[in-house]
Amino acid sequence: WIRHVLQTIFLLPFAMRARGLKVRPHFWSHFARGVLMAAVTVVFFAALTVMPLADAISVFFVSPLIFTVLSVVFLGEPIGWRRISAVLVGLAGSLLVVRPSYAVFGTTALLPIVAAFLFALYMLLTRKLARGSSVAGAVGMQFYVGLFGAIALTPILAIGPFTGIPYLAVAMPQGIEWALLLLLGAIATFGHVLVALAARRIGAGQIAPFQYVEIVGATTLGFIFFGDFPDPLTWLGVAIIVASGLYVYFRERKIAAGR
Repeated sequence: WIRHVLQTIFLLPFAMRARGLKVRPHFWSHFARGVLMAAVTVVFFAALTVMPLADAISVFFVSPLIFTVLSVVFLGEPIGWRRISAVLVGLAGSLLVVRPSYAVFGTTALLPIVAAFLFALYMLLTRKLARGSSVAGAVGMQFYVGLFGAIALTPILAIGPFTGIPYLAVAMPQGIEWALLLLLGAIATFGHVLVALAARRIGAGQIAPFQYVEIVGATTLGFIFFGDFPDPLTWLGVAIIVASGLYVYFRERKIAAGR
């Protein structure tokens, strides 16, 4: 909740200065993006309570593959048997990564796949809204993600302690935790704006391969701070996910080039 509130506060002066606060005629699309990002945050954080960071991140990266399928259904984009096969192979790779956590925690370990699906829906709306948008529009889009995400999480924050669900319990931050939350809000805001600005220049499809660097970062940080390190089968699943995603990326570039 604090992460979304901080994003709203950080971006408000920039959005106002750039006149990027036009919410009409796409109010419900902006609202849906905020709610979806809030849901992704809750579901992914819940996943981190039952599985290592690197595993959760790796499974989450089936999102571009799911996005490919949703683009066909909702945006009418063509898809051939090669890309369908790559999507299925990528999903199989995600199950290899989930495997050890599923054996211990059951269906809860599938939460990163749910988060990936929700994020793919978020990206679908982002793609629809971002077409032809200005820098001001990109900043405004991220402002509304923070605003509507915070609004969506407020009732969850209020009823969370009464649900008995561990990851919805409220604990007041202490000492250095306030600084860490502030840092989380700043990094999340800055990162999302950079992605939105990059997408305006080179297209979201060209950005996709760079996202897999996050798996390396998550593995490194997970090992340093939590002592987690993927086993060989998990690495195999990660390799399959990355290979499938990159295949879809290069295939789309080839089709776009008319080859």
